[in-house]
Amino acid sequence: MITIAVDCMGGDIGPDATLPACAAFLARYPQAQLLLVGKPEAFAAHARVVNNVRCRVVAATEVVAMDDPVEIALRKKRDSSMRVAIAQVKDGAAQAVVSAGNTGALMAIARYVLKTIDGIDRPAIATQLPNAKGGATTVLDLGANVDCTAEHLLQFAVMGSALVAATGRSDPSVGLLNVGEEVIKGSEVIKKAGVLLRNAANTGDLNFYGNVEGDDIFKGTTDIVVCDGFVGNVALKASEGLASMIGGFIRAEFSRNIFTKIAAIIAYPVLSAFKKRVDHRRYNGAALLGLRGLVFKSHGSADAFAFEQALCRAYDAARHQLLDNVQQRIAHAAPLIAPTASPSEFRGTPTI
Repeated sequence: MITIAVDCMGGDIGPDATLPACAAFLARYPQAQLLLVGKPEAFAAHARVVNNVRCRVVAATEVVAMDDPVEIALRKKRDSSMRVAIAQVKDGAAQAVVSAGNTGALMAIARYVLKTIDGIDRPAIATQLPNAKGGATTVLDLGANVDCTAEHLLQFAVMGSALVAATGRSDPSVGLLNVGEEVIKGSEVIKKAGVLLRNAANTGDLNFYGNVEGDDIFKGTTDIVVCDGFVGNVALKASEGLASMIGGFIRAEFSRNIFTKIAAIIAYPVLSAFKKRVDHRRYNGAALLGLRGLVFKSHGSADAFAFEQALCRAYDAARHQLLDNVQQRIAHAAPLIAPTASPSEFRGTPTI
């Protein structure tokens, strides 16, 4: 059995999204069980999932609001559903935790409760974006660290490789996001990161492809693309906007005149398949890599379908022993990785 702790109160919708998602997830995975963390009185409308034999309610008296400052969530709300859920992983009651709550708070609390892996000073947020090859490109960081050193980017590359390898791809390729493919291009940080990544490739710690550009994310040029959190978050939001634009285009074409309606009907199967392909909900569930425990962040506006995908990603990560994979790769690459800040230091407010 794989046990996942669920912050049922987090996100814009709360239990009305998280609990139906839990029910669908349990139906899909008979070898999973859930710890439903939150205010028991908020679960009253979802008795079917709460009473499931593979669920157990863990009470929490507080909730981290989406607009709560990190300091309030970390220091004042010690019995929040988010913190109690993360504590289940620390205490060994669960192998992973999923929350749709405040990203900054989730990162801060997870770092405080779980601590970082030796050799890592800044956890990164990683998720998949659909590509033209029919698969997905793993991109990190997506907003946890807007200002990164070259060493941080190397750490992200090693952790991202562990994440993709845990899903069955033994030697995933890594691209460094830049303004051009040439090694002479980019900022000083990017140039130095390129040197570090090439050195890691020479020692067998990475399968480094080289510099890639923004469109390579969606072409599927490499399995992994590494960047700072500012650029990564922009790419993520752009992909979500594309999915919304396609949906709006399909609806608009059906509402014009008879000729566009006929054309839209003929093209509908292709347009519908493409819309489904780029639907960001299908890729919901970002891993917070670098922690001594598996933490997955769902989009705050996730509906039940999207939150279920986040649960699935957490389950797969636990089943494939992602944490052990990350720790082993980081230990092997330790001579190349030099943390540049105190592990306890927290800079900025992540966003996703």
